[in-house]
Amino acid sequence: MKSKKTEERAALRDRFWPGAKAWTGENSMGWFRAPRTLPLLLTLLKSKKLRGNHDLASVYLALWARHLDSGIVEIMNEQELAYESGYTSGRALRTWQERMALLETLGFIKSQTIANQKYRYVLMIDPPAALAALHKKGFIDETWRATYDARRIATKETAPAEETEKRPSKVVRMPATEKAK
Repeated sequence: MKSKKTEERAALRDRFWPGAKAWTGENSMGWFRAPRTLPLLLTLLKSKKLRGNHDLASVYLALWARHLDSGIVEIMNEQELAYESGYTSGRALRTWQERMALLETLGFIKSQTIANQKYRYVLMIDPPAALAALHKKGFIDETWRATYDARRIATKETAPAEETEKRPSKVVRMPATEKAK
């Protein structure tokens, strides 16, 4: 059973683009799950305050595209991922590894070296947790943060870690019943 919104979008597609082959993801392989705030995360990763003169967005996007589940990306060939991230020169691997190191320093990923491969396994850190740490350090502009929060709320994504910290629960004493006396 399709939702009312799905049917509405199908009607729009049929009205404005009749006969066009639209990608719906339905019955498809080869796509990835990512936060709906990913475009904002990529915008943040392009900000000079975070990246300096380094492009981090293309590397982060390539990691999300390789992420299958469990928060882990298994990288069998670093050269291939460097190429997917847009690095094609003789320095491609070195440039990509520098960007990976910066993503790790900023708290967006963690990595595990295996043998001679520096980035064999990569853990994708929950974006709200990474953002909370960066916000505490003053790396996040308030306008960007407000925009991110508005989108996060609209898409029902989890709140940043600082907003979800558990507060001590309040103990409420119940009046004694007749049997307890």
